[in-house]
Order: sequence, then C-alpha cells, then structure tokens
Amino acid sequence: MVTVHSEEFGRTKDGRKVTAFDLSNGSGMRVRILDFGCTVQSLTVPDRGGRPVDVVLGYDDVTSYEDGSCYYGAVVGRYANRIGGARFVLDGREYRLENSPGESNHVHGVFNKKIFEAAAGAGELTLRYRSPDGEEGYPGTLELEVCCRLREDNALEIAYQATTDAPTPVNLTNHSYFNLNGQDGSTVLDHRLRLNCSRFTEYAETFAQTGRILSVENTPLDFRKEQRIGARFCDGYPQFRLCTGYDHNMILDGKEGELKEIGAVRSEKTGICLEAFTTEPAVHFYSGNYMHFDSVPNGKNGVKYPKNGGFCLEAQHYPDSLNHPHFPSTVLRPGQVYRQKTVYRFSVR
Repeated sequence: MVTVHSEEFGRTKDGRKVTAFDLSNGSGMRVRILDFGCTVQSLTVPDRGGRPVDVVLGYDDVTSYEDGSCYYGAVVGRYANRIGGARFVLDGREYRLENSPGESNHVHGVFNKKIFEAAAGAGELTLRYRSPDGEEGYPGTLELEVCCRLREDNALEIAYQATTDAPTPVNLTNHSYFNLNGQDGSTVLDHRLRLNCSRFTEYAETFAQTGRILSVENTPLDFRKEQRIGARFCDGYPQFRLCTGYDHNMILDGKEGELKEIGAVRSEKTGICLEAFTTEPAVHFYSGNYMHFDSVPNGKNGVKYPKNGGFCLEAQHYPDSLNHPHFPSTVLRPGQVYRQKTVYRFSVR
C-alpha cells in the first residue's frame, strides 16, 4: 500500500511556505516531491544488499533551489530545451521570449521556480500551475496538471495534462538528475546505458538546432547496445566536443503517443537499474556537463557534485520545433488537451 504524508520543507526568500510530500510503498521505495517546481527532491530505492539509496541529486533547503540553475528534479516548461534565438512565429505572428542567462536562446522556462497547488490522493500527488498569458513572452493562459504516482513495482509514473485559451507551444518534462551510486559525489561515467534511439537532432554552434536529423551509426551517440557512459568521452566527434559531453535530443524508436521503452541504466556498484518509458517522441540525454561550476550550490549533505555527477533522461518533443516545421508539432490550441506520460522503474540486477 502506498502512503502519502506531508511536512514543511522550508520558506522562500519572500516568506512563502514550501511543502514536501513523501510517497512510500511496501517495496522499499520512497519519493519526496516538493510543491516548489513540482520537484523530485529525493528518490530512495533498495540496492542489491537491501540498503536504501537516494538516486536523485538535489538540495536540502529551499534557498538552494531558488538560487540553483541546474533544474534539479523539477518539471520544466513552458518549453523544455531550447528555442533558438528566443523567438518563434505562430499563425503568422512573431513572439519574442526571454533569453536564458548566458544564452542567445530560450531554455526550459520558469516553472521550476514556481509553487504549484498540491493535492494528495491515494498513492499519488497532483500538482497544478496556471501560467498566465504573456509569461516569459508566451501567448495564452496555460492550465497545467502534473500527477505523480508511486507504484508497488517501484516505479514513479508522471502524467502531464494541459489546456490553453490561445495557441501556444508546450513541451514539458521532468529534469531529474540520477546517480545510481547514490549521494557519494561520484560521477556516472561508470554507469552502463542502453537507449532505444537510432537517430538524433543536430546542434548548431549556437546550441540551437540545425534542423538536420542524423543517424547515431558510427558516432559516440550510439547506445543501442549497452555500454559505459564514459566509454567514448574523449572522442573527437564534433557534436560531442560542442557540448563537452552528452547533451543531445535522441529520437526514440517506436510510435509517438504509445508508451514505449526509452532504455535502461544500471550501476555495477549498487546493482540498481533504472528503466524508463514514455509516450513522447524523444528523450534528451544529458551527462551533467555543467553541474560542477562554482555558481552551483552544494548538493545534499553538503556534497559538491562533480562534472558528470548525474545523468538526465528528459522525455520530450524535439527542441526548437516551431522553427523547424518538419519536426513534430508542439503547438497546443484551444479545445485540445496536451497529454504525456513518463515512467521511471527501478529494480536490482
């Protein structure tokens, strides 16, 4: 049986209360979710010896989540990933968005800094946020609902639903950083990864998209057979050098809209294996290339997370879709309902 209880996690700088909701099942899995950013603050599963291991990175206090720039565990939007030049044209009208710090592009948005309205149910937590018309330059008021459900098979299921009163782009994801070794300050380069992805979308030098869809064949991005994340980290492949590691939109094999396997990652140290599934057409695989910067607050228990200290599997649509019409559409119109589901399931192997 899954139980849910809540407690105060802290206060924001302007005095607003942040609540933590703990979901626990009978199989040794516990998930803590904050109403601040709809953030997965911790996710604890048993290792091969039955010991509890917290496998997501994050912070122990609200201030660090307010100040941090890594999106640890948060739901990001209104548009996950980059919109090139922080602009797009929709129905003949140009919209200008806020540039992200240090970028000529718009990245992820501000949902990770918002307090969601939360309601706990039987084994699940529902969080809602209303994004007003004009927030960050986006058209239309977006009504967002995120349902987080803990299952008895040690899976966290995240289901998204959104409506709008005017045409607007929507691309949501959860930005959890996983380290299946736990909170020991290690890197994830020893983790073994498999991805069901035969293609990816190419980066430009500006970190926007070129619009080209390329094969992973004979590139460091080919994880169709399991290998260590760090196996080809010194490869001279231009796309790899551009991002100083993995930071790419990988196109999933399979039909969009149907729940399909993203792939699997496992730690030989703990035996913990993560299998991921989604209804989205792509996943952004990120190897934590920038999380070690001095501007990033220390993580849980004061640990300074190193470069490549976590990996992300961000289920999503393609980046910059509005500026590349041959990419799958991310436009949501009045009367339509945006829906997607992503599942992270844990076991020991």
